[in-house]
Amino acid sequence: MTALPYRAPWIVGRTTLLEHAAEDFLNELTRQQPWRKARAEELIEDLDTFLGGAAPLSALTEDRTAAWQASLPPEQQAEARALLTDLHTYLRDWNWQA
Repeated sequence: MTALPYRAPWIVGRTTLLEHAAEDFLNELTRQQPWRKARAEELIEDLDTFLGGAAPLSALTEDRTAAWQASLPPEQQAEARALLTDLHTYLRDWNWQA
């Protein structure tokens, strides 16, 4: 049997979108805390839309995420802040961001 040649993942050489990182993040988050999935998906979709839709991961800046949080109703801002903290930790720990 011959070994298959190594192929780079599909994402190599392409712009990394927020949705790519968010998908991995949500899979990990909901593996550990499945009850958070639906709400986390809604918030991340809202964030992506706020950033222009199909936003590159590089658009996830402190200023832009602060503006997004401020655009949310006050009762959702703490939840969004907690989600962003978890997302940024995940992105850093799993080397999604340089």
